[in-house]
Amino acid sequence: MAGERLEPTPPGQRAAKWFRKGVDQRDPSQFDFGIAYALGKGVPQDYPEAVKWYRKAADEGLDVAQYDLGLIYVNGLGIPQDYIQAHMWFNLAGAGRWIGPP
Repeated sequence: MAGERLEPTPPGQRAAKWFRKGVDQRDPSQFDFGIAYALGKGVPQDYPEAVKWYRKAADEGLDVAQYDLGLIYVNGLGIPQDYIQAHMWFNLAGAGRWIGPP
């Protein structure tokens, strides 16, 4: 509109927009996008959306994503708490040699 000032998009939101275009296509950075949603970095914090991206990475065998999914299920972050699902994801992460954070 004439005379209307457009506010610039914050850098984090611009980065998230382009990052998303890449991760939609079987990219290991799907895990990073899950982290962004879990922590609210560049995107609104959204645990169900984080789970979606963690699961994509976990389904491709990324052990750290499997571990983080286990944590989300143990704590019920944005999804119903489910110890059976948590156990499954922790076991898969362990089979991939993930031993947890240092």
